[in-house]
Amino acid sequence: MGRISKAFARARSEGRACFIPYVCANDPDFDTSVEICRELVAAGADILEIGVPFSDPLADGLTNQLAAQRALESGATHDNVFELVGRVREFGDIPVVLYTYYNLVFSQGTGAYVKRAKDAGVDGILTLDLPPEEAGDLIEASKQHELKNIFIIAPTTPDDRIPLIANAGSGFLYHVSREGVTGERDSMVSGLKEAVARIKGHTDLPVVVGFGISSPEHVRQVGALADGVVVGSAIVNCIPQNLQNKSEIPNILGRKVRELMAGLKN
Repeated sequence: MGRISKAFARARSEGRACFIPYVCANDPDFDTSVEICRELVAAGADILEIGVPFSDPLADGLTNQLAAQRALESGATHDNVFELVGRVREFGDIPVVLYTYYNLVFSQGTGAYVKRAKDAGVDGILTLDLPPEEAGDLIEASKQHELKNIFIIAPTTPDDRIPLIANAGSGFLYHVSREGVTGERDSMVSGLKEAVARIKGHTDLPVVVGFGISSPEHVRQVGALADGVVVGSAIVNCIPQNLQNKSEIPNILGRKVRELMAGLKN
């Protein structure tokens, strides 16, 4: 059983959903990013989703666009991203999923990128803009190197397409709870219970939900329905608010994750 499967099994045994925080690698710089990951692990995160900085992140809202911009301005490279994962491996056995765009994979050579990710300690790759029909090379390379491929199911995905996505995916399926880009929202969308049930009717893979989750109450609501809860912007927003005191950013994010995870215990 791989690290991702173990994380979901452990959460199920505790009667709760997995908590999956998102941060962008190298935001606001490499050293702070390492300490942020350390604090998220210490706070009890189940799976760590690390964004690969990209100059054209089409699926991301302003918060994560600015995070990528800060990371790139601080000198982020592929080397930095894989080094960050390697540093995470020094202090935790937490599953790591890269959140990326296919140009960043393809430009390095798909097979070479997947091998490098595996060697660094990555457990899965979530490629935002790659549909399963076009993902043959990535899926093949990932199987060869025992990496999981996570695919997205949107609110607009028709029922007859869900089995195709589920059969191509591994590790877990990522349900985007709303149309549009990433970002904090004041309220959860309606119909989430039906949407998760619709997906689960076609697969045994765990289903996680992300996009727009920003409070312990949101975490509670989603955690009661899904196998995992992804929170990104509500965590990432703490970084620009505290750039004048970067040494405190990891502690602030750790407290934020503990606050959000309290929703899983209610």
